Amino acid sequence: MALNLIPKLLLVLVLSMTTFSSIASSSKEYKETHMSMYLQDFLTGPNVTDIPVAGVAGKLWAFNQFGTVYVNDNPLTEGPSPQSAEVGRAPGIFVASALDGSSGLVAFSVVFTNKEYNGSTIEILGNSKILDPVRELSVASGTGKFRFARGYATLETYFLDIPRAYSIVRLNITVEHK
Repeated sequence: MALNLIPKLLLVLVLSMTTFSSIASSSKEYKETHMSMYLQDFLTGPNVTDIPVAGVAGKLWAFNQFGTVYVNDNPLTEGPSPQSAEVGRAPGIFVASALDGSSGLVAFSVVFTNKEYNGSTIEILGNSKILDPVRELSVASGTGKFRFARGYATLETYFLDIPRAYSIVRLNITVEHK
């Protein structure tokens, strides 16, 4: 008799958990946020924000040399000017991961320091084709005001000064979050 009751109890338990789970998840709505900011990228000079830390032995460590690894901590500003108000930082890594040097793996955090989102983060990850004027990456997650974030980001080359090894990249982010 007791053996017949166990499957029925398990069925009731599974159905009640499934119903509760669907009610809980449908009651949480996602917000959508769009934002733009400018990443200030310095490869040389007194304010260096990107440095190579590893690469293939005997080869030049460069952004387009397969195997080169950079660490970075770029300022993020409201406008394209380096003197524009800072909204955060972008610490992360870049790995030249294409044999022909045409693209790399990018992983960085947008760490907000402005009043509205101070302390919150958005994690960005993906393949970046170095010479494309616009690169699209995924938003993998977030914290604080961007908890459970998902979405995409585009990197647009706004300004490039090759002799000074300085660039400004417009970062556009579209995220859904709790």
